[in-house]
Amino acid sequence: MDESELPPRAAHFGLSPALSRGLNALGVMSVSLVLILAFVDQISHGDFPCTLCIMQRVGFIGVATGLCLNLRFGPRPSHYAIALLSAMIGGFVSARQALLHLAPATRVYGEPALDMHFYTWALTLFCIIIAGCTFLLLFDRQGPQVRRGRRRLSPFGFTALFVISILTLVNGLSTVMECGTGGCPEDPANYRLLEKIAPLAAWLSHAATEQPH
Repeated sequence: MDESELPPRAAHFGLSPALSRGLNALGVMSVSLVLILAFVDQISHGDFPCTLCIMQRVGFIGVATGLCLNLRFGPRPSHYAIALLSAMIGGFVSARQALLHLAPATRVYGEPALDMHFYTWALTLFCIIIAGCTFLLLFDRQGPQVRRGRRRLSPFGFTALFVISILTLVNGLSTVMECGTGGCPEDPANYRLLEKIAPLAAWLSHAATEQPH
């Protein structure tokens, strides 16, 4: 049945385009805030992310990717599917880390924030993301579906896209510095790549300042 043949209420049932874009932009900014807080803790307290922590950050970035696709190309079930799959994978990883530290004699990883550790917060947030994306998928119409292609971004949407892009780049560089050219350590204490580069940098500096005989 063509959309023009549907009753007026059925044809226009759903979220308005502005509300849909606003909710997706708000979701991207919320994920960005989570990544900012994690990165601030990493820099200020030297709390280097473990392998499971890095995978959780990748999960949040995957969620933001699906929401950014909604902002740029319009809401589609495939975009929400990317966000949902990323949230489910991230939730599984954070649940596994929480279970690893569940036993009283097991040493926890990192300092708690508001009486919960970051992996517990991550599990909670991933569950909220799954519920939020599922709720948005209940609306069959989230704006005009006829026109395909890129959409004009609002200032808030552009800001959200810019912030998450910078955070993705920064987290990628941080992971490379921490893991170096090999696998990521389970209990990192420093930036492995910097340790490998430091002797080379010292040698080059010495060679450059050495006076020829």
